[in-house]
Amino acid sequence: MTTTKTGVLGGFKAFLMRGNVIDLAVAVVIGAAFTNIVNSVVKGVINPVVGAFGTKDLDHYASCLKGPCVKNAAGEVTKGVFIQWGSVLSATLTFLITAAVVYFLMLLPMKRWQDRQAARTPAAPAKETELELLRQIRDALVEQRREPGSETVPAQR
Repeated sequence: MTTTKTGVLGGFKAFLMRGNVIDLAVAVVIGAAFTNIVNSVVKGVINPVVGAFGTKDLDHYASCLKGPCVKNAAGEVTKGVFIQWGSVLSATLTFLITAAVVYFLMLLPMKRWQDRQAARTPAAPAKETELELLRQIRDALVEQRREPGSETVPAQR
């Protein structure tokens, strides 16, 4: 006797066991792991390259929207409105590098592998629909009832 799980826990388990949810979870974990590497690349490679043209830290790039703008010794804005566009640029670069690494080193090879696996497995023959099977049964029954020498033709739709 089989029992089916119903309710909240059964629905939650079915949701978790879907392939796309598991793929998403793997992508989040791998993306989080790559974030540390990408942050190091941004701070160790990209920031010094940008530093050749200005400050070494992208977070120091800001524009005064409403002035005069004044910061205290701790770097806090005391007067005016600063737009911190350097930190937005740094976060954008981190995101783009992380997305590129995940796509080119994880997703693209996985898709190619899945395509090769799909090409190796033979295609399953098309299953007959229920209506086609019923028509074949009907024709076989009509054929059995028909007397030898009779000119009757099975009824068609």
